[in-house]
Amino acid sequence: MEIRNAIALVTGANRGIGRALVAALLRTGAKTVYAASREARNLEATLAVDPKRVQPLLLDVTDRAQVAALPARLRDVTLLVNNAAVLHFGGILDVPVETVAAELDTNFYGKLLMARAFTPVIQGNGGGAIVNMLTLVALASMPGLSVYNASKAAAWSMTQSLRASLAGKGVAVHAVFPGAVDTDMLAGVEMPKASPEDVAAAIVAGVAADQEDIFPDPMSAQVYAAWRQDHKAVERQFASL
Repeated sequence: MEIRNAIALVTGANRGIGRALVAALLRTGAKTVYAASREARNLEATLAVDPKRVQPLLLDVTDRAQVAALPARLRDVTLLVNNAAVLHFGGILDVPVETVAAELDTNFYGKLLMARAFTPVIQGNGGGAIVNMLTLVALASMPGLSVYNASKAAAWSMTQSLRASLAGKGVAVHAVFPGAVDTDMLAGVEMPKASPEDVAAAIVAGVAADQEDIFPDPMSAQVYAAWRQDHKAVERQFASL
């Protein structure tokens, strides 16, 4: 889609990739970006990117009433970026079931609810796109990220269903599979990481180029190539980490 003059809504915009996405969209010519976060005080740095074109938005994507009320307020959105996510470390046999439910609420249901809410808005504005931020470990699981893996894999499956449902209806659906990125979410995890700014720039470029599946950093591109060649080898490699 054409980013110039787009009206974008970015969830989880208070830090990391979300904040970088706001900046990248504005650099590419977006007219307005609604920057969403659960707490207004967390958005100060994001608003500073461009106080005139960034509009703060209080939003908890797990609150169904909040999500349902949004389309009546934000009637001009043409690009939805479902970036909000949570991550808890732990093995699949050990993580409390309540934690599993909490991650699914944000990482799966949050994306689904936002997509359902804003598809009619985007269609009514002449079309646009929905971007679901997933993860490389949706392809092959790392045991220490067991619930995160599962919630994002479910979101990947949902993204494909959404893409099929919207085919030919003027709303492109993009899946983004970043590898390790230098954000608060992976603070303390020692491994090579891409910068949020580089990842955000690659995502925006991918959306503008109509790439359905976007692998926005060297790690994700390399692993995806290996996964296509031998997905079981990648599964075994990740299982050992």
